[in-house]
Amino acid sequence: MMDQSISVITVVKNGASCIEACLDSVGAQTLEAEHLLIDGCSTDATLQIAKSKRLTNLRIVSEPDNGIYDAMNKGIRLAEGDIIGILNSDDVYADNRVLERVKHALSNEADQACYGDLLYVSNQNLDNVRRYWRSGKFSTEKMRWGWMPPHPTFFVRRAVYDTYGLFNLSLGSAADYELMLRFLYKHCIPAQYIPEVLVKMRSGGVSNHSLRNRIKAHRMDYRAWEVNGLQPYPWTLLMKPLRKLPQFFHIPTSY
Repeated sequence: MMDQSISVITVVKNGASCIEACLDSVGAQTLEAEHLLIDGCSTDATLQIAKSKRLTNLRIVSEPDNGIYDAMNKGIRLAEGDIIGILNSDDVYADNRVLERVKHALSNEADQACYGDLLYVSNQNLDNVRRYWRSGKFSTEKMRWGWMPPHPTFFVRRAVYDTYGLFNLSLGSAADYELMLRFLYKHCIPAQYIPEVLVKMRSGGVSNHSLRNRIKAHRMDYRAWEVNGLQPYPWTLLMKPLRKLPQFFHIPTSY
C-alpha cells in the first residue's frame, strides 16, 4: 500500500451556522488529514468558531476571492496532500472512517480518483434523510446517459489536477460537473467506486432554486461538453436531472 496523505478543502463565507459540524467531522476522522478552510472574508462568527476549535491540522486562509470555485482552486494550490477532497462547509462526513476508506480505495497507484454515495439530509437534522444518491460503478457510457458522481464524495490525486487543470471559473455552478467530465470522460482517469455513504449534504443547491436557475444550469452543463470538444447524446443533459428521481425512493429510515 502506498504511503499517501490526504488534504480536505472547505470553502466558506458566513457559514457560522454550520461550520462547526463540518470541522468536527474532519477532525474526528481516524485517519489524520490536512484541513484547509478557505474563507472569503466572512463577516459573521465563522472565523471565531474555526479558531476556537484549536484543531492542529486546520489551516485557515481568509481573503477575498472570485467565488466558490476560485476559492476551491486556491485550496487545491495550497494543499500538501497526495489526495485531495472537497467538503462543503454545510456538509459532514458520514462517519469517522471515511478518509480511511478513501486511502484504502486509492492504495493502488494506478487508481487516480475515488467516489462514493451521498445522503441529502435536513438542514436542521443531519439524521433526517431526504434523498439517497447511490452512485454505482463508473463507465464513460453512463456519463453520456446523464450519470455523474456526487462531487462532495470525489477524491482525486494531486497529480491529476497538476496534469489536467483546476475548476473552470467560466462554467458557474456547472464547474464541478465540467471538472469531473474532463477527468473521468475526456481523460479517462481510473476511478474506484466505494459502495458506502461518504458524505451527508444539507438539502438545497443554487442551481435548483428556480426554473430560471435550472435552465441556466442546463446551458452550462452543455458548455461543459463543448469546452472539452465533446459531443453528448441529444438526451444526455435531459437525463441528468431525471437520473435524480430514484434518489427519492428507497431512502433509509435512519443513518
